[in-house]
Amino acid sequence: MQIQVHSDNHIEGSARLVEWVSASVASKLERFDDELTRIVVHLHDDNGAKAGAHDKRCQIEARPKGLQPLSVTHKAESLEQAIDGSIEKLHHALEHQFGKLRNKRATPLQADDAADISQDALLREDFLAEEQLRAV
Repeated sequence: MQIQVHSDNHIEGSARLVEWVSASVASKLERFDDELTRIVVHLHDDNGAKAGAHDKRCQIEARPKGLQPLSVTHKAESLEQAIDGSIEKLHHALEHQFGKLRNKRATPLQADDAADISQDALLREDFLAEEQLRAV
């Protein structure tokens, strides 16, 4: 899984910040490592140099293999809270999407399948009964 981090002009995109964000994303989403090709993190300060409540925004886009991209956004007072909140939202979204896919793959037996299984069981019983008669 490839992780890219982008920031706007009001957030200093230092190597240390990129490393910290990448490590946070990788550790909290490692469960989905094989199912994702890329994660793109966008960090924004909506008010720029002015202070304000909930002006830090983190948007994360995840690209699952063979599926449409997922995008989540979280706003908070600090950059750390915005990042943690968006990672948590993405984790829940990925669990939901992959859980739905697993449920579709493991569908319950259809009525025809159940009839085939019961017919196979009857044939097996008949075969075993005949084998016992031959052995006597």
